[in-house]
Amino acid sequence: MADSLEEVEDGIEVDDLPNFRFEGATEFDVDQQPQADATPDTDLSRYDLPDVIRSFVVYFQKNVRDRNVYEVHSIYENSFNKLTDRYYKTSPWPPADAIAPLVDSDQQFLLLYKELYYRHIYSKLQPTLEQRIESWLNYCDIFNLLLSVDSPLSLELPNQWLWDIVDEFIYQFQAFCQFRSRVKSKTEEELNLLKEASQVWSVHKVLYYLHAFVEKSCVREHLRGEATDSPFVKSQLYLMLGYFSMVGLLRMHCLLADYRLALKTVDEIDLSKKGLFTRVTACHISVFYYVGWAYLMMRRYTDAIKTFSNILFYIGRTKQYHTRSYQYDMILKKYEQIYSLLALAVSLSPQQQTDDNLLATLRDKFGDRMSRMQSNQIDVTTYEELFAFACPKFISPAPPNYEDLPANYNPQEAYRLQLKLFLAEVQQQKMLPTIRSYLKLYTTIAIPKLAALMDVDDNTFREHLQCLKHKTHALERTGGSPISGEWSSSADVDFYVDHQMAHVADFSTSRKHSDYFVKQIIKLDEIIANLK
Repeated sequence: MADSLEEVEDGIEVDDLPNFRFEGATEFDVDQQPQADATPDTDLSRYDLPDVIRSFVVYFQKNVRDRNVYEVHSIYENSFNKLTDRYYKTSPWPPADAIAPLVDSDQQFLLLYKELYYRHIYSKLQPTLEQRIESWLNYCDIFNLLLSVDSPLSLELPNQWLWDIVDEFIYQFQAFCQFRSRVKSKTEEELNLLKEASQVWSVHKVLYYLHAFVEKSCVREHLRGEATDSPFVKSQLYLMLGYFSMVGLLRMHCLLADYRLALKTVDEIDLSKKGLFTRVTACHISVFYYVGWAYLMMRRYTDAIKTFSNILFYIGRTKQYHTRSYQYDMILKKYEQIYSLLALAVSLSPQQQTDDNLLATLRDKFGDRMSRMQSNQIDVTTYEELFAFACPKFISPAPPNYEDLPANYNPQEAYRLQLKLFLAEVQQQKMLPTIRSYLKLYTTIAIPKLAALMDVDDNTFREHLQCLKHKTHALERTGGSPISGEWSSSADVDFYVDHQMAHVADFSTSRKHSDYFVKQIIKLDEIIANLK
């Protein structure tokens, strides 16, 4: 694990951290005074636009048009959010029609502006059904514009914005699926509109756009090192959109609970090496969160623990650089969710070696709950609580039958199904901690005696022994594609059954003293760095 953590550290790019400014980038003055010769546009008279907002929109459009990506990054990351907090904290930004005269009706810029406009409504306000539909249509217009051309569009956007476009697109799809599933709270007018707009936020269309960007950008061929004459692979805009769409597909299939396909969509991404995902912190976290989640649900606990451990170390060592970022709260929330998932994985596979620092933090955060989950009397309720807090927001891809809802209809059906499957796995392992503790006490013991200790009959106990063998054998990734791996055992006690006797192998492991000294050296280096 030490090697992989060093590689994660190598992936930290100072220029990609929000607290560091790009060389040569300036910043829009959100405190500027209105120009003395500023003349109100008669077309905007019905909108109450502060002068600073007018200047900002013009300045924004100019830098997008001039493809000044560093300045656009500063506007997007800093100025837009400062102005939002000052003028539009509880109200939407001016509609695109209101600012169109200021930018000479630049349709390309207006599409991007509307993306920010609707995202702000989702973030700070409560979108109406009409606004959800309008946002979908705007995304369709943006994506169709990008996909319909034969050569790359003359447009450059910062990686952070490109990631946020893909991420927000999937989030709004997820929010719409949850919105339409809550049928009982809908008015008759809303139900009629939902019936008419059956293709709005369709799962097929969402997947189509994500796959289309992956194919258009030739990003898979690029990651495999294959030569391609496509002009789109040379465009930073299309290459990064294609890459982020791959990560988007990983998220989509986790939301749809197809975990094997989720890992298959990021086949070309090697998590043990520095990849394009390190360019945007939110993307970096998402890749590890969803890959780790897929491992957890596929019973690959060793890989899940390694994946969660890697990203927790990364966040822990870089989160101080994001304190001024508008995504700081999201990073902290994901940090807590990933710790919860690590607690689940460690409880289901306690024999797996985990970093001492992480274990100490787990004991601080979940000490009592960890004890209950790993005890001989497993507390299923605690598993359910952590699952509910940390799991993705599962969705049902098909809209409900508004005309004829079943009597037992539950809008949380997708979540309840995943929870049921997870808790079934927990129940199957309920007896294993006790069996493991008994086996560690003996080198040879009769099956009837063990069965008597467990208060079950011989045949039932043999089933539990088979279960212990089965649950401690799983694929373990050794590098390369996330879905790849070799079968290995994570058991801390090895045994075999010969007729009526269970023979336990001496399975003691010696602690590497070098690991302890390396960790203490690293701690000392961090203390010295902080003192400086």
